Amino acid sequence: MPSILVAVVLLAVAVIAEAQQTGKIFRIGFTDSSTASGIAVLVDAFRQELSKLGWIEGKNITVEYRFAEQKNERLPELAAELIRLKVDVIVTGGAQATRSTKKATSTIPIVMAQDPDPVAMSSSSALRDREAMSQGTQV
Repeated sequence: MPSILVAVVLLAVAVIAEAQQTGKIFRIGFTDSSTASGIAVLVDAFRQELSKLGWIEGKNITVEYRFAEQKNERLPELAAELIRLKVDVIVTGGAQATRSTKKATSTIPIVMAQDPDPVAMSSSSALRDREAMSQGTQV
């Protein structure tokens, strides 16, 4: 599991690094269908891996966390909220969060952290479309 988290962090950092705006505090949106306490270990690992790469919350990044509290019907609202906050990238935890976010935006890069088969579930057109904004890993 930690190696997958490292891959997700690297993808998020790669997306942010493309902007190459020095001095800017980048905003990462993070949405998951679970609860904050339910994935606290993964969130802590996410923060640690970002930190190892030089991305420190409050220094050069902020992370906007949104959890659906096991209510998937809340995911579209949470995705819309992150978009209104003008985050630079959105990390999604789980297939439902990925789909809700993908429906809500085609301009903000999406990093899928836990989508078991994004192509089969139509989350990613990356194999067909080189301009796709979704990237991710398989758990």
